[in-house]
Amino acid sequence: MADVLSPESGRFAALVARFAEHAHRAGYGLVITPVVEDYGLFTRVGESTDIVRKEMYDFETKGGDHVALRPEGTAPVMRAYLEHRPTTPWKAWYVAPNFRYEQPQAGRYRLHHQVGAEAIGSDDPDLDVEVIALIARFYEDVGLRTTRLRLNSLGDATCRPAYREQLIAFLRERSDQLCGEHKERFEDNPLRVLDCKKLPCIEATKEAPHQVDALCVPCTEHFARVKDGLDALGIAYTLQPRLVRGLDYYTRTTFEFESGALQESQAQVAIGGGGRYDGLAAALGGSPTPGIGFGAGVERILLACDAEGVLPAPEHHPQLDVFVIDTTGGDAARDTVDALRRAGIAADRSFDDRSFKAQMKQALRSGARYAVTIEEERTELRTLIEKGEPEVLDRDPSTLVEHVRKRLSE
Repeated sequence: MADVLSPESGRFAALVARFAEHAHRAGYGLVITPVVEDYGLFTRVGESTDIVRKEMYDFETKGGDHVALRPEGTAPVMRAYLEHRPTTPWKAWYVAPNFRYEQPQAGRYRLHHQVGAEAIGSDDPDLDVEVIALIARFYEDVGLRTTRLRLNSLGDATCRPAYREQLIAFLRERSDQLCGEHKERFEDNPLRVLDCKKLPCIEATKEAPHQVDALCVPCTEHFARVKDGLDALGIAYTLQPRLVRGLDYYTRTTFEFESGALQESQAQVAIGGGGRYDGLAAALGGSPTPGIGFGAGVERILLACDAEGVLPAPEHHPQLDVFVIDTTGGDAARDTVDALRRAGIAADRSFDDRSFKAQMKQALRSGARYAVTIEEERTELRTLIEKGEPEVLDRDPSTLVEHVRKRLSE
Protein backbone atom coordinates (compact mmCIF):
# COMPACT_ATOMS: atom_id res chain seq x y z
CA MET A 1 0.00 0.00 0.00
CA ALA A 2 1.30 3.43 -0.86
CA ASP A 3 0.99 7.05 0.19
CA VAL A 4 0.41 9.67 -2.50
CA LEU A 5 1.52 13.20 -1.67
CA SER A 6 1.21 16.53 -3.45
CA PRO A 7 2.05 17.39 -6.18
CA GLU A 8 1.74 13.77 -7.43
CA SER A 9 -1.74 13.58 -5.93
CA GLY A 10 -2.69 16.46 -8.23
CA ARG A 11 -2.66 14.19 -11.28
CA PHE A 12 -4.71 11.60 -9.39
CA ALA A 13 -7.33 14.28 -8.77
CA ALA A 14 -7.10 15.51 -12.37
CA LEU A 15 -7.62 11.99 -13.72
CA VAL A 16 -10.68 11.41 -11.54
CA ALA A 17 -12.09 14.81 -12.49
CA ARG A 18 -11.81 14.01 -16.18
CA PHE A 19 -13.49 10.67 -15.70
CA ALA A 20 -16.27 12.31 -13.69
CA GLU A 21 -16.86 14.76 -16.54
CA HIS A 22 -17.16 11.96 -19.12
CA ALA A 23 -19.52 10.03 -16.85
CA HIS A 24 -21.63 13.16 -16.29
CA ARG A 25 -21.94 13.79 -20.04
CA ALA A 26 -23.28 10.24 -20.47
CA GLY A 27 -25.86 10.59 -17.68
CA TYR A 28 -24.08 8.60 -14.98
CA GLY A 29 -24.43 9.71 -11.35
CA LEU A 30 -21.91 9.17 -8.57
CA VAL A 31 -22.54 6.18 -6.28
CA ILE A 32 -20.63 5.64 -3.02
CA THR A 33 -20.69 2.16 -1.48
CA PRO A 34 -19.11 0.98 1.81
CA VAL A 35 -15.53 -0.25 1.90
CA VAL A 36 -16.71 -3.20 4.03
CA GLU A 37 -19.33 -5.62 2.66
CA ASP A 38 -20.75 -8.94 3.79
CA TYR A 39 -18.32 -11.72 2.88
CA GLY A 40 -21.08 -13.66 1.16
CA LEU A 41 -21.61 -10.87 -1.37
CA PHE A 42 -18.38 -11.89 -3.09
CA THR A 43 -18.43 -15.65 -2.50
CA ARG A 44 -21.85 -15.89 -4.16
CA VAL A 45 -20.52 -14.41 -7.39
CA GLY A 46 -16.92 -15.62 -7.54
CA GLU A 47 -16.12 -18.43 -5.12
CA SER A 48 -13.88 -20.22 -7.62
CA THR A 49 -11.87 -17.13 -8.57
CA ASP A 50 -8.45 -16.14 -7.27
CA ILE A 51 -9.90 -12.86 -6.02
CA VAL A 52 -12.17 -14.69 -3.58
CA ARG A 53 -10.07 -17.77 -2.84
CA LYS A 54 -6.70 -16.07 -2.38
CA GLU A 55 -6.83 -12.28 -2.45
CA MET A 56 -9.70 -10.98 -0.29
CA TYR A 57 -9.10 -9.35 3.06
CA ASP A 58 -11.85 -10.88 5.20
CA PHE A 59 -12.38 -10.96 8.95
CA GLU A 60 -14.95 -11.42 11.69
CA THR A 61 -16.36 -8.34 13.41
CA LYS A 62 -16.79 -7.99 17.16
CA GLY A 63 -20.43 -8.89 16.62
CA GLY A 64 -19.55 -12.11 14.82
CA ASP A 65 -20.31 -11.01 11.26
CA HIS A 66 -18.03 -12.31 8.50
CA VAL A 67 -17.12 -9.31 6.32
CA ALA A 68 -14.61 -8.42 3.62
CA LEU A 69 -12.85 -5.32 2.36
CA ARG A 70 -14.16 -4.52 -1.11
CA PRO A 71 -11.98 -6.26 -3.75
CA GLU A 72 -13.88 -4.89 -6.78
CA GLY A 73 -16.65 -2.44 -7.57
CA THR A 74 -19.42 -4.16 -9.53
CA ALA A 75 -20.89 -6.52 -6.93
CA PRO A 76 -21.29 -3.73 -4.31
CA VAL A 77 -23.02 -1.50 -6.88
CA MET A 78 -25.41 -4.30 -7.81
CA ARG A 79 -26.05 -4.93 -4.11
CA ALA A 80 -26.88 -1.25 -3.72
CA TYR A 81 -29.24 -1.44 -6.69
CA LEU A 82 -31.09 -4.44 -5.23
CA GLU A 83 -31.34 -2.73 -1.86
CA HIS A 84 -32.51 0.72 -3.01
CA ARG A 85 -34.22 -0.05 -6.34
CA PRO A 86 -33.47 3.15 -8.27
CA THR A 87 -35.28 3.72 -11.56
CA THR A 88 -33.82 1.74 -14.46
CA PRO A 89 -31.77 2.01 -16.46
CA TRP A 90 -29.67 3.00 -13.46
CA LYS A 91 -26.41 4.54 -14.64
CA ALA A 92 -23.82 5.02 -11.89
CA TRP A 93 -20.12 5.83 -11.73
CA TYR A 94 -17.68 5.54 -8.84
CA VAL A 95 -14.15 6.15 -7.69
CA ALA A 96 -13.20 3.80 -4.88
CA PRO A 97 -10.35 2.06 -3.06
CA ASN A 98 -10.19 -1.72 -3.52
CA PHE A 99 -8.20 -4.22 -1.48
CA ARG A 100 -6.55 -7.39 -2.76
CA TYR A 101 -3.95 -9.47 -1.00
CA GLU A 102 -1.87 -10.15 -4.09
CA GLN A 103 1.73 -9.81 -5.17
CA PRO A 104 2.39 -6.06 -5.48
CA GLN A 105 3.49 -4.99 -8.95
CA ALA A 106 3.93 -1.85 -10.99
CA GLY A 107 0.68 0.05 -11.04
CA ARG A 108 -1.11 -2.36 -8.69
CA TYR A 109 -0.94 -2.30 -4.91
CA ARG A 110 -2.83 -4.25 -2.27
CA LEU A 111 -4.80 -1.04 -1.85
CA HIS A 112 -5.51 0.39 -5.29
CA HIS A 113 -8.13 2.74 -6.65
CA GLN A 114 -10.57 2.28 -9.48
CA VAL A 115 -12.84 4.48 -11.49
CA GLY A 116 -15.75 2.63 -12.97
CA ALA A 117 -19.26 2.82 -14.36
CA GLU A 118 -22.24 0.47 -14.21
CA ALA A 119 -25.48 0.55 -16.25
CA ILE A 120 -28.16 -1.70 -14.76
CA GLY A 121 -31.59 -2.60 -16.06
CA SER A 122 -31.21 -2.99 -19.85
CA ASP A 123 -29.87 -5.76 -22.09
CA ASP A 124 -29.72 -3.50 -25.17
CA PRO A 125 -26.41 -4.12 -27.01
CA ASP A 126 -26.24 -0.40 -27.76
CA LEU A 127 -25.73 0.10 -24.02
CA ASP A 128 -22.67 -2.15 -24.29
CA VAL A 129 -21.38 0.17 -26.99
CA GLU A 130 -22.07 3.24 -24.84
CA VAL A 131 -20.18 1.82 -21.88
CA ILE A 132 -17.17 0.85 -24.00
CA ALA A 133 -17.22 4.25 -25.71
CA LEU A 134 -17.30 6.00 -22.33
CA ILE A 135 -14.00 4.51 -21.22
CA ALA A 136 -12.46 4.73 -24.70
CA ARG A 137 -13.19 8.46 -24.97
CA PHE A 138 -11.85 8.96 -21.44
CA TYR A 139 -8.52 7.37 -22.41
CA GLU A 140 -8.40 9.59 -25.51
CA ASP A 141 -9.07 12.70 -23.42
CA VAL A 142 -6.29 11.84 -20.99
CA GLY A 143 -3.92 11.64 -23.94
CA LEU A 144 -3.34 7.89 -24.23
CA ARG A 145 -2.79 6.94 -27.86
CA THR A 146 -1.59 3.33 -27.71
CA THR A 147 -4.62 1.71 -26.08
CA ARG A 148 -5.92 -1.51 -27.62
CA LEU A 149 -9.43 -2.85 -27.08
CA ARG A 150 -9.82 -6.62 -26.83
CA LEU A 151 -13.36 -7.95 -27.27
CA ASN A 152 -15.14 -11.26 -26.72
CA SER A 153 -18.53 -12.77 -25.94
CA LEU A 154 -18.98 -15.38 -23.21
CA GLY A 155 -22.51 -16.38 -24.19
CA ASP A 156 -25.29 -16.79 -21.66
CA ALA A 157 -27.16 -19.41 -19.65
CA THR A 158 -28.52 -20.90 -22.85
CA CYS A 159 -25.31 -21.57 -24.77
CA ARG A 160 -22.57 -21.52 -22.15
CA PRO A 161 -23.40 -24.83 -20.38
CA ALA A 162 -22.85 -26.87 -23.56
CA TYR A 163 -19.63 -24.98 -24.28
CA ARG A 164 -18.50 -25.55 -20.69
CA GLU A 165 -18.87 -29.31 -21.07
CA GLN A 166 -17.04 -29.17 -24.39
CA LEU A 167 -14.16 -27.26 -22.78
CA ILE A 168 -14.01 -29.62 -19.79
CA ALA A 169 -13.76 -32.60 -22.13
CA PHE A 170 -10.94 -30.86 -24.01
CA LEU A 171 -9.06 -30.07 -20.78
CA ARG A 172 -9.59 -33.53 -19.33
CA GLU A 173 -7.61 -35.02 -22.21
CA ARG A 174 -4.75 -32.60 -21.44
CA SER A 175 -4.97 -32.28 -17.68
CA ASP A 176 -1.42 -33.58 -17.20
CA GLN A 177 -0.15 -30.64 -19.29
CA LEU A 178 -1.81 -27.94 -17.17
CA CYS A 179 -0.09 -25.88 -14.49
CA GLY A 180 -0.11 -27.19 -10.93
CA GLU A 181 -3.00 -25.00 -9.86
CA HIS A 182 -5.36 -26.13 -12.63
CA LYS A 183 -4.49 -29.82 -12.92
CA GLU A 184 -6.88 -30.71 -10.10
CA ARG A 185 -9.31 -27.77 -10.28
CA PHE A 186 -10.04 -27.22 -13.97
CA GLU A 187 -13.52 -28.75 -13.74
CA ASP A 188 -14.58 -26.24 -11.06
CA ASN A 189 -14.22 -23.35 -13.50
CA PRO A 190 -12.73 -24.33 -16.87
CA LEU A 191 -12.85 -20.74 -18.15
CA ARG A 192 -10.18 -19.83 -15.60
CA VAL A 193 -7.74 -22.09 -17.45
CA LEU A 194 -8.14 -19.95 -20.58
CA ASP A 195 -7.31 -16.89 -18.47
CA CYS A 196 -4.23 -18.49 -16.87
CA LYS A 197 -1.02 -16.62 -17.67
CA LYS A 198 1.27 -19.60 -16.94
CA LEU A 199 3.02 -21.16 -19.94
CA PRO A 200 1.81 -24.78 -19.42
CA CYS A 201 -1.84 -23.71 -19.54
CA ILE A 202 -1.24 -21.34 -22.47
CA GLU A 203 0.41 -24.14 -24.48
CA ALA A 204 -2.16 -26.78 -23.51
CA THR A 205 -5.12 -24.62 -24.56
CA LYS A 206 -3.86 -23.29 -27.89
CA GLU A 207 -6.37 -25.46 -29.75
CA ALA A 208 -9.16 -25.13 -27.16
CA PRO A 209 -12.69 -24.50 -28.44
CA HIS A 210 -13.94 -20.94 -28.22
CA GLN A 211 -17.21 -19.76 -26.71
CA VAL A 212 -17.64 -17.22 -29.50
CA ASP A 213 -17.91 -20.14 -31.97
CA ALA A 214 -20.68 -21.77 -29.92
CA LEU A 215 -23.01 -18.83 -29.29
CA CYS A 216 -26.77 -19.23 -29.51
CA VAL A 217 -28.66 -17.09 -32.02
CA PRO A 218 -29.64 -14.30 -29.55
CA CYS A 219 -26.05 -14.03 -28.28
CA THR A 220 -24.73 -14.03 -31.84
CA GLU A 221 -27.09 -11.20 -32.78
CA HIS A 222 -26.24 -9.27 -29.61
CA PHE A 223 -22.50 -9.51 -30.29
CA ALA A 224 -22.96 -8.51 -33.93
CA ARG A 225 -24.82 -5.37 -32.86
CA VAL A 226 -22.03 -4.49 -30.42
CA LYS A 227 -19.37 -4.87 -33.10
CA ASP A 228 -21.42 -2.85 -35.59
CA GLY A 229 -21.81 -0.07 -33.02
CA LEU A 230 -18.10 0.09 -32.26
CA ASP A 231 -17.34 0.18 -35.98
CA ALA A 232 -19.80 3.03 -36.45
CA LEU A 233 -18.15 5.04 -33.66
CA GLY A 234 -14.66 4.40 -35.01
CA ILE A 235 -13.54 2.45 -31.95
CA ALA A 236 -11.07 -0.18 -33.13
CA TYR A 237 -11.02 -3.58 -31.45
CA THR A 238 -9.46 -7.02 -31.75
CA LEU A 239 -11.48 -10.18 -31.19
CA GLN A 240 -9.89 -12.17 -28.37
CA PRO A 241 -11.64 -15.52 -27.81
CA ARG A 242 -9.50 -16.31 -24.76
CA LEU A 243 -10.66 -13.19 -22.90
CA VAL A 244 -12.77 -14.31 -19.94
CA ARG A 245 -11.99 -11.67 -17.28
CA GLY A 246 -11.32 -12.47 -13.63
CA LEU A 247 -14.79 -12.93 -12.13
CA ASP A 248 -17.55 -15.47 -12.66
CA TYR A 249 -20.50 -13.15 -13.23
CA TYR A 250 -19.71 -12.03 -16.79
CA THR A 251 -22.03 -12.96 -19.68
CA ARG A 252 -22.08 -12.02 -23.33
CA THR A 253 -19.92 -8.95 -24.04
CA THR A 254 -16.56 -8.85 -22.27
CA PHE A 255 -13.79 -6.39 -23.02
CA GLU A 256 -10.40 -5.21 -21.85
CA PHE A 257 -8.22 -2.24 -22.71
CA GLU A 258 -4.46 -2.65 -22.88
CA SER A 259 -1.73 -0.04 -23.07
CA GLY A 260 0.72 -0.53 -25.90
CA ALA A 261 3.19 1.67 -24.05
CA LEU A 262 3.54 -0.69 -21.08
CA GLN A 263 6.01 -3.56 -21.24
CA GLU A 264 4.60 -6.91 -20.13
CA SER A 265 7.92 -7.70 -18.45
CA GLN A 266 7.54 -4.63 -16.26
CA ALA A 267 3.82 -4.60 -15.53
CA GLN A 268 0.54 -6.01 -16.63
CA VAL A 269 -0.60 -4.17 -19.70
CA ALA A 270 -4.34 -4.07 -18.88
CA ILE A 271 -5.57 -0.61 -17.85
CA GLY A 272 -9.28 -1.35 -17.55
CA GLY A 273 -12.02 -3.70 -18.58
CA GLY A 274 -15.40 -5.17 -17.84
CA GLY A 275 -18.42 -6.66 -19.47
CA ARG A 276 -22.06 -7.64 -19.26
CA TYR A 277 -23.30 -9.43 -16.12
CA ASP A 278 -26.92 -10.32 -16.77
CA GLY A 279 -26.88 -13.10 -14.16
CA LEU A 280 -25.35 -11.13 -11.30
CA ALA A 281 -28.57 -9.82 -9.74
CA ALA A 282 -30.06 -13.32 -9.56
CA ALA A 283 -26.82 -14.70 -8.08
CA LEU A 284 -27.19 -12.15 -5.27
CA GLY A 285 -30.75 -13.25 -4.55
CA GLY A 286 -32.56 -10.57 -6.54
CA SER A 287 -34.83 -10.82 -9.56
CA PRO A 288 -33.00 -11.26 -12.87
CA THR A 289 -31.73 -7.85 -13.97
CA PRO A 290 -29.29 -7.22 -16.83
CA GLY A 291 -26.30 -4.96 -16.45
CA ILE A 292 -22.95 -3.97 -17.91
CA GLY A 293 -19.99 -2.04 -16.54
CA PHE A 294 -16.24 -1.71 -16.15
CA GLY A 295 -13.50 -0.84 -13.72
CA ALA A 296 -10.18 0.85 -14.47
CA GLY A 297 -7.24 1.08 -12.08
CA VAL A 298 -6.16 4.66 -11.46
CA GLU A 299 -2.58 3.71 -10.62
CA ARG A 300 -2.29 1.55 -13.75
CA ILE A 301 -3.67 4.34 -15.95
CA LEU A 302 -1.16 6.79 -14.49
CA LEU A 303 1.60 4.28 -15.22
CA ALA A 304 0.47 4.25 -18.86
CA CYS A 305 0.40 8.06 -18.82
CA ASP A 306 4.02 8.05 -17.64
CA ALA A 307 4.97 5.66 -20.44
CA GLU A 308 3.37 7.95 -23.03
CA GLY A 309 4.51 11.21 -21.42
CA VAL A 310 1.02 12.62 -20.84
CA LEU A 311 -0.84 14.02 -17.83
CA PRO A 312 2.29 14.93 -15.85
CA ALA A 313 2.12 15.86 -12.20
CA PRO A 314 1.81 19.62 -11.73
CA GLU A 315 4.99 21.35 -10.60
CA HIS A 316 3.07 23.08 -7.85
CA HIS A 317 -0.07 21.88 -6.14
CA PRO A 318 -2.37 23.45 -5.33
CA GLN A 319 -1.87 25.98 -8.10
CA LEU A 320 -1.86 29.49 -6.64
CA ASP A 321 -2.79 32.78 -8.23
CA VAL A 322 -1.30 35.06 -5.58
CA PHE A 323 1.21 34.79 -2.75
CA VAL A 324 0.98 37.51 -0.11
CA ILE A 325 4.19 38.78 1.48
CA ASP A 326 3.77 40.87 4.63
CA THR A 327 6.56 42.53 6.63
CA THR A 328 4.22 44.58 8.84
CA GLY A 329 3.41 41.91 11.40
CA GLY A 330 1.05 39.53 9.61
CA ASP A 331 -2.33 41.19 10.19
CA ALA A 332 -2.44 42.54 6.64
CA ALA A 333 -1.47 39.17 5.16
CA ARG A 334 -4.20 37.44 7.17
CA ASP A 335 -6.90 39.85 6.05
CA THR A 336 -5.75 40.13 2.44
CA VAL A 337 -5.50 36.36 1.91
CA ASP A 338 -9.01 35.91 3.27
CA ALA A 339 -10.39 38.64 1.00
CA LEU A 340 -8.70 37.10 -2.04
CA ARG A 341 -9.97 33.60 -1.27
CA ARG A 342 -13.52 34.84 -0.70
CA ALA A 343 -13.32 36.40 -4.16
CA GLY A 344 -12.44 33.00 -5.67
CA ILE A 345 -8.72 33.73 -6.03
CA ALA A 346 -6.26 31.03 -4.92
CA ALA A 347 -3.95 32.70 -2.41
CA ASP A 348 -1.44 31.75 0.26
CA ARG A 349 1.00 33.45 2.60
CA SER A 350 4.03 32.84 4.77
CA PHE A 351 3.95 32.32 8.53
CA ASP A 352 6.38 32.62 11.46
CA ASP A 353 7.29 36.30 10.82
CA ARG A 354 9.90 35.50 8.19
CA SER A 355 12.07 38.11 6.46
CA PHE A 356 11.07 39.66 3.15
CA LYS A 357 13.78 37.64 1.37
CA ALA A 358 12.61 34.34 2.90
CA GLN A 359 8.97 35.07 2.03
CA MET A 360 9.91 35.95 -1.53
CA LYS A 361 11.74 32.62 -1.91
CA GLN A 362 8.63 30.83 -0.68
CA ALA A 363 6.51 32.83 -3.13
CA LEU A 364 8.74 31.82 -6.03
CA ARG A 365 8.55 28.14 -4.99
CA SER A 366 4.78 28.31 -4.71
CA GLY A 367 4.19 28.64 -8.44
CA ALA A 368 1.92 31.65 -7.95
CA ARG A 369 1.54 34.06 -10.83
CA TYR A 370 1.68 37.20 -8.69
CA ALA A 371 2.94 38.33 -5.31
CA VAL A 372 1.28 41.02 -3.25
CA THR A 373 3.99 42.63 -1.11
CA ILE A 374 2.80 44.57 1.92
CA GLU A 375 5.41 46.81 3.57
CA GLU A 376 5.13 49.76 5.93
CA GLU A 377 5.50 52.38 3.23
CA ARG A 378 3.46 50.75 0.42
CA THR A 379 1.76 47.72 -1.06
CA GLU A 380 2.71 46.38 -4.50
CA LEU A 381 1.67 43.72 -7.01
CA ARG A 382 4.67 41.92 -8.52
CA THR A 383 4.68 39.35 -11.31
CA LEU A 384 6.53 36.14 -10.43
CA ILE A 385 6.54 34.38 -13.79
CA GLU A 386 7.88 37.12 -16.06
CA LYS A 387 9.80 40.35 -15.78
CA GLY A 388 7.86 43.49 -15.08
CA GLU A 389 7.73 46.59 -12.93
CA PRO A 390 5.79 46.35 -9.61
CA GLU A 391 2.43 48.09 -9.48
CA VAL A 392 1.46 50.16 -6.46
CA LEU A 393 -1.80 48.93 -4.90
CA ASP A 394 -4.40 50.49 -2.68
CA ARG A 395 -4.23 48.59 0.63
CA ASP A 396 -8.01 48.56 1.00
CA PRO A 397 -8.94 44.85 0.60
CA SER A 398 -11.87 45.36 -1.81
CA THR A 399 -9.90 47.67 -4.08
CA LEU A 400 -6.86 45.39 -3.94
CA VAL A 401 -8.97 42.35 -4.84
CA GLU A 402 -10.51 44.04 -7.85
CA HIS A 403 -7.10 45.09 -9.13
CA VAL A 404 -5.73 41.55 -8.75
CA ARG A 405 -8.81 40.08 -10.42
CA LYS A 406 -8.31 42.41 -13.37
CA ARG A 407 -4.67 41.39 -13.77
CA LEU A 408 -5.50 37.67 -13.53
CA SER A 409 -8.06 38.02 -16.31
CA GLU A 410 -5.58 39.59 -18.72
